[in-house]
Amino acid sequence: MNRILIDTDPGVDDALALLLALKSPELHIEAITTVSGNVHVDQATQNLLRILALLDLSEYPIVAKGKSKPLVKPLVKAEHVHGNDGLGNISELRNPDGSPRYPLANCDISTISGVDLIIEMVRRFPDELVIVALGPLTNISVAIQKDPECMRRINSVIMMGGVFSDYGNVTTTAEFNVYVDPHAAHEVFNSGVPIHIVPLDVTHQVILTGERLIAETKAFNDKMSKFLIESTQACMEFYRENVGFYGFHVHDALPIGILTHPHLFENVTAHVQVETEGNLTSGMTVADLRGDRVNTNPNANVYINVDSDKFLDSFFQRILS
Repeated sequence: MNRILIDTDPGVDDALALLLALKSPELHIEAITTVSGNVHVDQATQNLLRILALLDLSEYPIVAKGKSKPLVKPLVKAEHVHGNDGLGNISELRNPDGSPRYPLANCDISTISGVDLIIEMVRRFPDELVIVALGPLTNISVAIQKDPECMRRINSVIMMGGVFSDYGNVTTTAEFNVYVDPHAAHEVFNSGVPIHIVPLDVTHQVILTGERLIAETKAFNDKMSKFLIESTQACMEFYRENVGFYGFHVHDALPIGILTHPHLFENVTAHVQVETEGNLTSGMTVADLRGDRVNTNPNANVYINVDSDKFLDSFFQRILS
């Protein structure tokens, strides 16, 4: 069984990733830390509690709130994509009696910071703990700065972030998670920690259309299927207006798929660098992904292909089971 810590900034696609992880029996989610990204860390933590409340868990992972802003840059958020609350504005929905349709889980927030919880979990599970990073890498970078010797005992970091041969989703050259805190990403890539990076090049291959979502959920009338429909509408509307189709990319679910269904993915080793200063290219990830070239000093496994149909099949099989 894989021992996992998820670092996240929920986010609609983060929500899908968290649900997939928590419903995957081969993964043991030891802890979840939040970070500012799609929304401020305070809202991200509220969103996490709403997501956890969807599941009938006998025991919750340890939850801690992490950093509120990037290392150097001002915070850039993405409410225009994910809704004002980051989850398609579902926090505004009410039952007929006025109670919240999506209440918060009765889950304690740790009294220690997200950064300190990361370090504590690595100490508890040295060489075993896998960190799945679904947002900016601020928490992980600060943990490395604070206790580099301990953090070298991470099994690996699996991150959703970066873009190489495709266009970025926040600027022409940058993907959102790296763009928000490029200095943190630079630190993590130069830390010596084993990194698996799931960039837009592969996440753009998996499109969840509104039509597919309705088809998958029509046989259900439970809180999970309703959440999937209601939380994703704002994202899908943004994509219809700005990308050209009614649906969206389920970016953050793919790192979970790498843990549960690795045979669906193809990767190459590469030396990844992050641009931290460029006026036009801040947050750009740079690497030579041509498989016939010898990469000197590779620091990451970069995922380049996925069987998108089989991934979505497995996603719905687990989420709606």
